[in-house]
Amino acid sequence: MALPAFLDIDWKGLALPCAYVIVLATALMTFSTIYRKRKAAESANLAPWFGPHRQRNVYLSLLHLQPEDGAEKTPRIPDSVLRAALLRRAVEDIRRLIQIKNAKQACSSLLQRGSVGDDL
Repeated sequence: MALPAFLDIDWKGLALPCAYVIVLATALMTFSTIYRKRKAAESANLAPWFGPHRQRNVYLSLLHLQPEDGAEKTPRIPDSVLRAALLRRAVEDIRRLIQIKNAKQACSSLLQRGSVGDDL
Protein backbone atom coordinates (compact mmCIF):
# COMPACT_ATOMS: atom_id res chain seq x y z
CA MET A 1 0.00 0.00 0.00
CA ALA A 2 1.64 3.22 -1.12
CA LEU A 3 1.34 6.52 0.65
CA PRO A 4 -0.48 9.36 -1.07
CA ALA A 5 1.76 11.82 -2.89
CA PHE A 6 1.23 14.66 -0.41
CA LEU A 7 2.46 12.46 2.48
CA ASP A 8 5.62 11.44 0.65
CA ILE A 9 7.95 14.01 2.26
CA ASP A 10 11.70 14.17 1.76
CA TRP A 11 12.76 14.47 5.43
CA LYS A 12 16.46 14.60 4.60
CA GLY A 13 15.89 17.58 2.33
CA LEU A 14 13.92 19.40 5.05
CA ALA A 15 16.57 18.87 7.72
CA LEU A 16 18.92 21.57 6.40
CA PRO A 17 16.32 24.39 6.20
CA CYS A 18 14.94 23.46 9.63
CA ALA A 19 18.44 23.45 11.13
CA TYR A 20 19.09 26.84 9.50
CA VAL A 21 15.93 28.33 11.03
CA ILE A 22 16.77 26.91 14.46
CA VAL A 23 20.37 28.23 14.37
CA LEU A 24 19.18 31.63 13.12
CA ALA A 25 16.51 31.92 15.84
CA THR A 26 19.01 30.89 18.54
CA ALA A 27 21.57 33.43 17.32
CA LEU A 28 18.98 36.23 17.26
CA MET A 29 17.70 35.39 20.74
CA THR A 30 21.26 35.30 22.10
CA PHE A 31 22.10 38.64 20.49
CA SER A 32 18.88 40.19 21.78
CA THR A 33 19.51 38.99 25.33
CA ILE A 34 23.11 40.23 25.38
CA TYR A 35 22.14 43.57 23.80
CA ARG A 36 19.35 44.20 26.33
CA LYS A 37 21.63 43.34 29.25
CA ARG A 38 24.30 45.75 27.99
CA LYS A 39 21.78 48.55 27.47
CA ALA A 40 20.36 48.00 30.97
CA ALA A 41 23.86 48.08 32.47
CA GLU A 42 24.66 51.32 30.61
CA SER A 43 21.47 53.03 31.76
CA ALA A 44 22.04 51.84 35.34
CA ASN A 45 25.44 53.56 35.37
CA LEU A 46 24.02 56.99 34.55
CA ALA A 47 24.65 59.72 37.07
CA PRO A 48 21.65 60.72 39.18
CA TRP A 49 19.72 63.74 37.95
CA PHE A 50 20.05 65.53 41.30
CA GLY A 51 22.61 65.39 44.04
CA PRO A 52 21.86 64.34 47.60
CA HIS A 53 18.75 65.88 49.13
CA ARG A 54 20.26 67.50 52.22
CA GLN A 55 17.11 69.39 53.22
CA ARG A 56 15.07 66.18 53.27
CA ASN A 57 17.75 64.43 55.31
CA VAL A 58 17.89 67.28 57.84
CA TYR A 59 14.10 67.34 58.21
CA LEU A 60 13.85 63.58 58.65
CA SER A 61 16.71 63.61 61.15
CA LEU A 62 14.93 66.26 63.19
CA LEU A 63 11.72 64.23 63.09
CA HIS A 64 13.54 61.15 64.36
CA LEU A 65 15.08 63.17 67.18
CA GLN A 66 11.61 64.02 68.49
CA PRO A 67 10.94 62.15 71.75
CA GLU A 68 8.09 59.67 71.65
CA ASP A 69 5.50 59.48 74.39
CA GLY A 70 6.87 57.43 77.28
CA ALA A 71 10.41 57.49 75.92
CA GLU A 72 13.49 58.85 77.62
CA LYS A 73 13.60 62.52 78.41
CA THR A 74 15.39 64.10 75.48
CA PRO A 75 15.24 67.76 74.61
CA ARG A 76 12.25 68.51 72.43
CA ILE A 77 12.94 70.07 69.03
CA PRO A 78 11.09 73.40 68.80
CA ASP A 79 8.24 73.51 66.31
CA SER A 80 9.73 76.58 64.67
CA VAL A 81 12.87 74.59 63.81
CA LEU A 82 10.78 71.74 62.38
CA ARG A 83 8.70 74.19 60.34
CA ALA A 84 11.83 75.92 59.05
CA ALA A 85 13.33 72.58 58.02
CA LEU A 86 10.07 71.58 56.35
CA LEU A 87 9.93 74.92 54.53
CA ARG A 88 13.51 74.51 53.29
CA ARG A 89 12.65 71.01 52.11
CA ALA A 90 9.61 72.33 50.24
CA VAL A 91 11.66 75.10 48.62
CA GLU A 92 14.25 72.57 47.47
CA ASP A 93 11.53 70.27 46.10
CA ILE A 94 9.95 73.14 44.17
CA ARG A 95 13.35 74.13 42.78
CA ARG A 96 13.87 70.56 41.60
CA LEU A 97 10.41 70.44 40.02
CA ILE A 98 11.09 73.65 38.11
CA GLN A 99 14.42 72.25 36.94
CA ILE A 100 12.71 69.06 35.73
CA LYS A 101 10.02 71.08 33.94
CA ASN A 102 12.62 73.19 32.12
CA ALA A 103 14.69 70.15 31.20
CA LYS A 104 11.58 68.34 29.95
CA GLN A 105 10.80 71.15 27.52
CA ALA A 106 14.37 71.21 26.24
CA CYS A 107 14.52 67.42 25.92
CA SER A 108 11.20 67.23 24.08
CA SER A 109 12.27 69.87 21.57
CA LEU A 110 15.59 68.06 21.00
CA LEU A 111 13.71 64.78 20.59
CA GLN A 112 11.33 66.30 18.03
CA ARG A 113 14.27 67.62 16.01
CA GLY A 114 15.94 64.23 16.17
CA SER A 115 19.03 65.55 17.92
CA VAL A 116 18.83 62.92 20.67
CA GLY A 117 17.58 59.37 20.78
CA ASP A 118 14.52 57.97 22.54
CA ASP A 119 16.64 56.44 25.30
CA LEU A 120 17.21 59.87 26.88
